[in-house]
Amino acid sequence: MPKVLVLTGDAAESLEVMYPYQRLLEEGYEVDMAAPSKKKLRFVVHDFEDGYDTYTEKPGYSWEADIAFADVDPADYVALVIPGGRAPEYIRNDDHAQRIIRHFFDDDKPVAQLCHASQALAAAGVLQGRRTAAYPALAPDVAAAGATFEDAAGVVDGRMVSARAWPDHPEWMAAFIGLLREAAPVERQAETVAG
Repeated sequence: MPKVLVLTGDAAESLEVMYPYQRLLEEGYEVDMAAPSKKKLRFVVHDFEDGYDTYTEKPGYSWEADIAFADVDPADYVALVIPGGRAPEYIRNDDHAQRIIRHFFDDDKPVAQLCHASQALAAAGVLQGRRTAAYPALAPDVAAAGATFEDAAGVVDGRMVSARAWPDHPEWMAAFIGLLREAAPVERQAETVAG
């Protein structure tokens, strides 16, 4: 069964971790969640509320990381997902996270990233010359990394699919799963229907 890696950490946005995680399981992929260390991660919920100039943050779900970044062999995985939230702000400084990200771009494997994940991609040096969506407040950071910011859902640039935040999930995951099915299809067992 092909494996997909989710690269994340504490304070990742709950929906941005769990929605792709569960969709990929539904598609028949094995999914590993990697973090700076193998521990229970604590996610957050970002919401958009009237009267706030930016998003609000509340405690979210907890989830066990399957593997530490240092122990990841990216060659074991067919694709990479990087959720947003605040996790990309600090995982971008991890040498192993940068190594993992560069592997997927160097080998032209499918990558799904959204919201603040562009911070991690910029630190790994893989955004130069690309088109990408991101949380709109990051447009200057995307430009500083040498990429073109697109304020849209499901932006496809080669094998990379990006989006602004969790409201873009339907377009983002539809585009990513389309790329993934082409690059690393899951062999499905014949389903039997009880009569």
